Amino acid sequence: MEVAVVRFPGSNCDFDALHVLSRVVAGSSARFAWHKDAELGSCDAVIVPGGFSYGDYLRCGAMAAHSPIMPAVKRFAERGGPVLGICNGFQILCEAGLLDGALGRNASLHFECRDVHLLVEGAPTPFTAAIPAGRILRVPIAHAEGCFVHDDVASLEREGRVVFRYVDSAGGVTPQANPNGSVNNIAGISNKAGNVVGLMPHPERASEAILGNTDGRALFDSLRAHLEGKPSRV
Repeated sequence: MEVAVVRFPGSNCDFDALHVLSRVVAGSSARFAWHKDAELGSCDAVIVPGGFSYGDYLRCGAMAAHSPIMPAVKRFAERGGPVLGICNGFQILCEAGLLDGALGRNASLHFECRDVHLLVEGAPTPFTAAIPAGRILRVPIAHAEGCFVHDDVASLEREGRVVFRYVDSAGGVTPQANPNGSVNNIAGISNKAGNVVGLMPHPERASEAILGNTDGRALFDSLRAHLEGKPSRV
């Protein structure tokens, strides 16, 4: 599979995503797509990485959502192409209308940087279909504006579009497990079609044994299995 990793001024996890998808995940290659490009070029999936695009001015992701590359990302998603937004990428996808809801200041009003536990649930997506439902992943966060809000969270739950939820290590959905005050402990969602996913935690930072954690790699292995048409579990 070939993955396009979109780069914006201020991206700081673009090389992390590129490294994992070009050197860690078997059978995968990756390249950068610059924010001023008008086309993505040939690719099987798109990653919108984390960072502080445009210095987080106005609102996180608000300026990046209007970059020249974003119409191409939208067209790719409308054709059913898999798109993953990580942290600032999640914020960008919400600002661009590819995902609904918004990300606001953490309830603590502090930058939160630590490992959290995520429950994998909801309807299958390219990034979760090969992960057994109910699996708990340990993945790091690093954000100041990760509090997910939505004006109709009941519909998200009913439609199975909550794909990652903050839990404790035993799977309990508790206030203590919620690092930013997100409604219903929501850490990540999908669009209605299921091909666009956004989450605040950083799976690319937990994809190699040398980092002490490989849980995040499950998302990228699931993408590869999806694109290869394999029902394998990761």
